[in-house]
Amino acid sequence: MENREIAKAVIEAIGGAGNIRSTAHCATRLRLMVNDESLINKEKVESIDKVKGAFFNSGQYQIIFGTGTVNKIYDEITKLGGNESSKIEIKDEAVESRNWFQQMLRTFGDVFVPIIPVLVATGLFMGLRGLLTQPQVLAVLGTTPEAINPNFLLYTQILTDTAFAFLPALIAWSTFKVFGGSPVIGIVLGLMLVNPVLPNAYAIADGSAAPLIIAGFIPIVGYQGTVLPAFIAGVLGAKFEKSLRKVIPDTLDLLVTPVLTLLVMSLLSLMIIGPIFHSMETVVLNATEWILDLPFGLAGLIIGFSHQLIVVTGIHHIFNFLEVQLLANTGANPFNAIITCAIAAQGGATLAVAVKTNSSKLKALAFPSALSAFLGITEPAIFGVNLRYVKPFIMGLIGGAAGGFTASLMSLAGTGMSITVIPGTLLYLNGQLIQYVLANLVSIGVAFVLTYMFGYSDKLREEKLGVLNFWMNKLKK
Repeated sequence: MENREIAKAVIEAIGGAGNIRSTAHCATRLRLMVNDESLINKEKVESIDKVKGAFFNSGQYQIIFGTGTVNKIYDEITKLGGNESSKIEIKDEAVESRNWFQQMLRTFGDVFVPIIPVLVATGLFMGLRGLLTQPQVLAVLGTTPEAINPNFLLYTQILTDTAFAFLPALIAWSTFKVFGGSPVIGIVLGLMLVNPVLPNAYAIADGSAAPLIIAGFIPIVGYQGTVLPAFIAGVLGAKFEKSLRKVIPDTLDLLVTPVLTLLVMSLLSLMIIGPIFHSMETVVLNATEWILDLPFGLAGLIIGFSHQLIVVTGIHHIFNFLEVQLLANTGANPFNAIITCAIAAQGGATLAVAVKTNSSKLKALAFPSALSAFLGITEPAIFGVNLRYVKPFIMGLIGGAAGGFTASLMSLAGTGMSITVIPGTLLYLNGQLIQYVLANLVSIGVAFVLTYMFGYSDKLREEKLGVLNFWMNKLKK
């Protein structure tokens, strides 16, 4: 089917253009707010060409098309009468359907998503730097680490250290933007937290510097690599700025509002927010590192099994905070290695369904969904295939646990974040590539074998379709 025909079929299946209140999309999903959920023919939606799954989440009806395709379908739907809306607007409409915990986690996601690309780039630079400075690699090129030009190494350090050195500025900028403040004020406030005149946080950590003590008991330090102080400062700063603009006359706004916002928030951030939340952050990081350091691969077993369960709930955005913290404070990300195995395992389970089924439509859905999972995006595999038949999803969880266990035993840790499975190999070029491939193969292999042997049969598919048809007929009557 052509994209325009698919768009027409979607509109018809969800009850017509009049039932669409707003339309938006993310990287893989078309997100619709509808007026009447009962008008949606869910079975018909899932039978449309290129649809890889559909479900309700946070008040939105989300249809999975995959990267690239979703943009084209979205464009056609808006041309045909679907009410175009920004992602921010459609999120606002869905807020009423979320509890406070979901809203908090979604906010974390909104703040961190815009800065992830630079953290991904930094992680890739770290991996390439590790590869190019390995003695074994240099020996193949006929040189040694000592022969590398010092200026070149300095340049590579600029590539790998800048984003994390100024991380509070990135976080404060994004937080101000999300909460309706002026992003440029957020940037400056964040830069104040890492101003070179302050004792460097890394220098304090290694004992080569000491914090400034104000009022005899308040430690003042730079907040390089921290997350919570900048996030809290950003939230309060944006709200404070907005409240000022309500009371300050327009003629004085340009002068007074930025001055008061930066003055008040810099004092609060350095003397109250920073010390308190940096201490909390340290406790959280230490607890996480303790879990990741559990012996006998227990961390990988637990996280590898549970990660995709958490992804299904939609609260996995909190992991961004964790990974940023691990990288900023330790320079390594063992969490990435474990969740990569969880993602790869869902792909392995989907691949088993694709190989075993005799349904041409299911094959056409499962093969690309498995590929999507191997590229790090599991929504098509989970919602389009594995959760439909339940058992493949469970076998994927077991495969994730097996792979995570293997990764933990080998102490795998990435140099960056946000890319996994095949693209994620770039984070393990510092001598860990073979182990990384092995852990992923364990995940995929266990999930594939279990799903093929015990997790799926065409009889199961036919039984499920029969149940769906039964209830659809009941609803129509």
